[in-house]
Amino acid sequence: MKNIKKRIVQAVFALAGGTLGMSYLPVVWSLSNLDKFILLNNRVTGFVIGAIIFWVLSIFLAGYVLSLMRQAEKMLTKSSPIYLITSGVGTVIGLVIAILISTLFYRSDVFFINTMIPLILMLILGYLGFRIGTTRLNEWKKLFQVRKRDLNNQDQVLERRAGENYHHYKILDTNILIDGRVYDLVKTGLLEGTLLVPNFVLYELQYIADSADSIKRVRGRRGLDFLNKLQNEKIMPIEMYDGDYEEIEEVDSKLIQLAKDKDAVIVTNDYNLNKVSQFQNVQVLNINELANALKPRVIPGETMKVHVVKNGTERQQGVAYLDDGTMVVVEDGKFYISETIDVVVTSAIQTDAGRMIFAKPVHSTKEITHSKDKTE
Repeated sequence: MKNIKKRIVQAVFALAGGTLGMSYLPVVWSLSNLDKFILLNNRVTGFVIGAIIFWVLSIFLAGYVLSLMRQAEKMLTKSSPIYLITSGVGTVIGLVIAILISTLFYRSDVFFINTMIPLILMLILGYLGFRIGTTRLNEWKKLFQVRKRDLNNQDQVLERRAGENYHHYKILDTNILIDGRVYDLVKTGLLEGTLLVPNFVLYELQYIADSADSIKRVRGRRGLDFLNKLQNEKIMPIEMYDGDYEEIEEVDSKLIQLAKDKDAVIVTNDYNLNKVSQFQNVQVLNINELANALKPRVIPGETMKVHVVKNGTERQQGVAYLDDGTMVVVEDGKFYISETIDVVVTSAIQTDAGRMIFAKPVHSTKEITHSKDKTE
């Protein structure tokens, strides 16, 4: 099959060379004062010489052409039909506009004006048409959608924002799909609007699911499972975004740009994406921040029962965890590892990673109080 493709490419090269030789070699013979030779100065000889020259070139260039064709095939197979249609229509419209404008320059006798300017216009307007057709997919969809009317066909239902804090689309990133808590959040009904999953996020999730690393493979498949559950249970509307930002390499940067274009909110648990999005004035719903906000508040002097599991970073400290994952640093807790004890809260701080509680065993505070009573 590969040899057949190579032969076809060489044949196309030879045909193109023969056509060019038939058209332009007579000019070359005339400039070289060789037009007097009848065997050279005829269309058949020009076609044969041009075909031979380009066939020789194809021996060296056919591999590169086939490589470009394979890359184009991969890109076309991954692209959605809507993406292909809109990009093709946009390119054709751009070329038609370029041709109409170029009619003003064809009558000029200057080579640059009658040839180069039309060529430049076709390249520029063709590219602009392609970009417009591929970066505004949702707008093209809405253009052909039939707008709904009420029962009396009097009032037209218009799409509008309910307020400055309302965003119709909630964009899910790769981390939040792997995390899985967004599924529980959707089930509560607290999220409103439509969930939007870009194709480039889905491709990244699929790449992780196909990883050779077993841990990454499990995480990727878990994310795909949660995505299928969200789509199948239809608790909340979910859409796929077919577009892409080919000029942007990082997936996080693509998410931020998509959120700007769609006036959307990014739903994530990625700390770095959260900070970068806020810097670029893109609203983010961070699941970790939501979880921290819902954790019960504790005040100094409050008592609780904890199970000390390991040593702390400082001397004689022990570490315990509440049911919601909050870390409790117990003073003198080193002596109570693997034991469940009563502690009294001394202080609590909020960090970017979550809430941290400092406490000490209840009996130690009683001893201090008892010693004070004795001295008095």
